[in-house]
Parts: sequence; C-alpha cells; structure tokens
Amino acid sequence: MSFVVVLAALVFLMLAAYRGYSVILVAPLAALGAVLLTEPAAVAPVFTGIFMEKMVGFVKLYFPVFLLGAVFGKVIELSGFSESIVAAAIRYIGKGRVNAVIVAVCALLTYGGVSLFVVVFAVYPFAAEMYRQSNIPKRLMPGAIALGAFSFTMDSLPGTPQIQNIIPTTFFKTTGWAAPWLGTIGSLFIIVVGLTFLEWRRRSVTATGEGYGTSLVNEPQRVQAAHLPNPLLAIAPLILVGVANFALTKLIPQWYGSSYSVPADVLPGVHTPLTTAVPGVVGIWAVEGALLLGIVLVLLTAFGRVRTNFADGTKLAVGGALLAAMNTASEYGFGGVIAALPGFAVVANTLKGIPNPLVNAAVSVSSLAGITGSASGGMSIALAAMSDTFIKGAQAAHIPLEVLHRVVAMASGGMDTLPHNGAVITLLAVTGLTHRQSYRDIFAVTIIKTLAVFFVIAVYYMTGLV
Repeated sequence: MSFVVVLAALVFLMLAAYRGYSVILVAPLAALGAVLLTEPAAVAPVFTGIFMEKMVGFVKLYFPVFLLGAVFGKVIELSGFSESIVAAAIRYIGKGRVNAVIVAVCALLTYGGVSLFVVVFAVYPFAAEMYRQSNIPKRLMPGAIALGAFSFTMDSLPGTPQIQNIIPTTFFKTTGWAAPWLGTIGSLFIIVVGLTFLEWRRRSVTATGEGYGTSLVNEPQRVQAAHLPNPLLAIAPLILVGVANFALTKLIPQWYGSSYSVPADVLPGVHTPLTTAVPGVVGIWAVEGALLLGIVLVLLTAFGRVRTNFADGTKLAVGGALLAAMNTASEYGFGGVIAALPGFAVVANTLKGIPNPLVNAAVSVSSLAGITGSASGGMSIALAAMSDTFIKGAQAAHIPLEVLHRVVAMASGGMDTLPHNGAVITLLAVTGLTHRQSYRDIFAVTIIKTLAVFFVIAVYYMTGLV
C-alpha cells in the first residue's frame, strides 16, 4: 500500500503537469496528499520541516543561476546578437544543410548560456525561413530544434552553464567540467546519431512530395538580415561565458581555499564568523561570475540597441527566471517529501537491486525526469533522495565522482522530453504545431539522448576515460 501512495503522488503530478497546471501549486498538494494517506498528523510538520526546507534550499543555491541566465539570454536577444549568429550560420554553413545549421545555432546559443526557451524564440523565425526556402515540411522542424537546444549542450558537453550541469556539483563536489572526455564522446554520439536520423527523416518525407505545408499557424514574418551586428561581435559574449566559466572554476579554489570565513568584526551585524565550504559552491560561483561578465560585455558593446527595451526586457527575464526556479524548487521539495515516505523505501530498494552504480544512477534519474517532465526537477528529486546511495556505490566501485556527475547530468536529459515537458510544449506552441504533427521526431531525440547515457557508461568501462 505504501508504494501505491508514492506511485499515486507521482502519477498525479505527471498528469497535472501534462494538463498544464502549475507545478508550484500541484507539487505540494501531491506531496502532502501522500503524507495525508500515510500519517495524517504529520502533514503540517512535513510541509514546514521538509517541503519548505528543501524548496528554500534549492532557491538559495540556484536562483542566481536562473536569474543571470535569463537576463543574459534577454540582452543577447535585445542586442540582435542572436539574430546575427543565426544569419551568419546560414550564410557560412549553407542552406543546403538545414538541419546542421539549426542544430549548430541552437547548440552555440545554449552552450553560451542562453536559456533553451529563449533559443526557441530566437531560432524559430530563421529556421522557418530555411525550411520554407528548401521546401522541407515544417512539421520536421521541432526535432531539429530539440536536438540542438535540449540535448548535448544542455547536459553532456563539459562546461555548459545550463542548470542541468550545475545541480550535480553541489552533491558530488565536482565542477561543470566534470568528466570532459566522456561528456565530449557522449555529445558526439548524440550529434552523429541525431543528425543521421533527421536527415533520414528529411529524405524520406520529401521523397513523397510533401512540401513546407499550407494553412500553417503562427508563421513568422520573413527574416530581414540587414543592419545586424557583426557576427564576430555577436559571438564574443558566448565565448567569454565559456572561457570565464572554465577560468573561474580553476581560480576560485586558489583564491578561497577549501573553506573561507568572514570574521565577525568585518560584518558587525554578524556575531559569529560566516564560513563557506568552497568545494560545494565552486561550480555555482563560476557560472554566476561567467554569466555576469557576459551580460556586462553585451551592455558595453551594444548598449544603444539594448537600452530602449532593457527595462521591460529584464522584467520579463526576471519573471521567467522566478517561474523556472520556483517550478524546479517545488519539485525539489516534492522529492524531499516523497523520499521520507515508507513507500519510497520500496522504490529505492528496488533500484538498489541494480548492481552497477552508474546504471543505477542513470535509471533512477532518467525515470524521475520522465515522470516529472523536467530534467532539473527529476534530477533534483533523485539527488535529494538518493545522492548518498549513488556516492557510496561509486566509491565502493572506485568510480570517480566526476563520472557519476556526467552520467547523472546526461540521464536527467534523457526521458525528460516526454509530452508533458514544459520545453516541448513551448516549442510546439511557438512553431504553431501539435504533438500529433511533430512529437514523433522529438521522441526520437529523447530515445537518442537516453541511449547516449548508456553508451557513455560502456565507454567508461571499456576505456577508463574520464
């Protein structure tokens, strides 16, 4: 019965998210409903002592990353830099390689720190123009955008500033550059297999004579590439974010050591020294500093373009960051409550039955990401509940925690893009398409991403590469 309660809570959360209800509202209801069915008197204490503690703890650690990432993406958009990058990719890679261009541009933007939601809006007008001119069915477009924005640059490539690569750093005391060889190999697997699939789909569909399509909705205006910023200038902030992230990851431990204390006499209002364990926050501090430098560079080089809509644009960015962070934090609180229930012990013990620690972590994280429809949410739930188990299993098998970091990050981006995923729903809404028309290709990308996790695990065991 205890397992049924946990399963019911998870199914309720998944169905509510699929129906479009706010996770911020539904997650505590689902969690406390499970507590009510288990021990009614514990509802209020669990809400205050577990759900809110976990939720607030997540916001404390990660909200600045969400905020700076959203603001960086917005100034990149307002400055015209994103349009310039897309136009340059079309010009230099060529319209004949439509899928490769879209994947490359999406990957460049997301690896540079732009939110994947922003990438969808920025790339869609140019992708539509390329598909129209090449007479490729528009319904194939979401698959290409998903491969570029929702896959290898989100969680596989070492150093990516996306939140899916940052969350594991606080649990495993690693950095965003964990397991660079495995991350690169996994990324190449996703790129090669993904592009091969997209090209096969393009050839097979166009061979039937199906064109771009008619009676389409939400069609963008024809793209005008005149008066765009120089593409070299446009790409500079993205390069700066990547370089600064790498440099700060190395420099912060040298500056602060393993821990840093602010004496009480420096801050008169604080009566005890303020001590921070540096290894647990290096990844977060590095990406925050890198994004801040990227924002400053955009403002210095394109202030004339940005200033007109800067106030309104940053309000939208802050609102989006708040919503994204609170959604994930609410799922994190949900995971903390579920992990405390007796029914979760049944799930955990079942998963512990998987003898290999890396496969155990991959299956656990990917399953929860699929159930919640969120890579960061599913990973947060899994790590909140099972990170100690993952660490003990890896240490017992003499597996570096860097490898565990990369496997967990990639697994979070495996089955997360099921139909109720927020990014999938946004992508289809922006492109004016439906699940019936386009989800087949997105699901294929989901399968490829999931296979890549186990491919990377196999590579590690065969070669020992990290």
